[in-house]
Amino acid sequence: MKTEPRHGLITEPRSRAQIYLQEWQAAGLEAGKFFPAAQAGMSDPYASTDVPNAEPPADGRIASAGKEFAAALDEPRGDWSKHPVASGQELTLTWSYHAPHKTRRWNYFLTRPGWDPQAPLTRAQFDAEPFHTVQLSGEPYWSSDDLVPANPTTHTMRLPERSPGHHVLLSVWEVADTGYAFYQVIDLDFA
Repeated sequence: MKTEPRHGLITEPRSRAQIYLQEWQAAGLEAGKFFPAAQAGMSDPYASTDVPNAEPPADGRIASAGKEFAAALDEPRGDWSKHPVASGQELTLTWSYHAPHKTRRWNYFLTRPGWDPQAPLTRAQFDAEPFHTVQLSGEPYWSSDDLVPANPTTHTMRLPERSPGHHVLLSVWEVADTGYAFYQVIDLDFA
């Protein structure tokens, strides 16, 4: 079994993958980009020269990015370790990379009000649009050196309003020079 580090993961606050998997596994949660799209072969609407997407993870397999070694991350459990937050607060996330890629964007989604924490994570459990996006503009990717992110990369975002309790933040790092993205979920406990 492959045990060296792979591509990248969120290290602060700790993602579900970082808490429950070995680091090489947590950094390898890769599936097709353009979530919440469910089909492969789509072109980037912003950068048409980027590589079209591979197949994104299926509903119920989002936290694991469809990887069998990470299937436990998809279980709807009430005992996930949760990061305390409040509606409207600023939250800073840190991505750390073992193999940086030319990057198009990072999208951040939050489970919608009224989501069901006892059901698997599906597209319908998340808001349809990211509440925060960071996009890089270099084009075409093969001649744009400004698309390789700093290591580590930090993003600060304001959390949307949510009622108290468990919510899930889905972070998707989309790569320009492949059809893939890296998926990380963080369990949040809204005060």
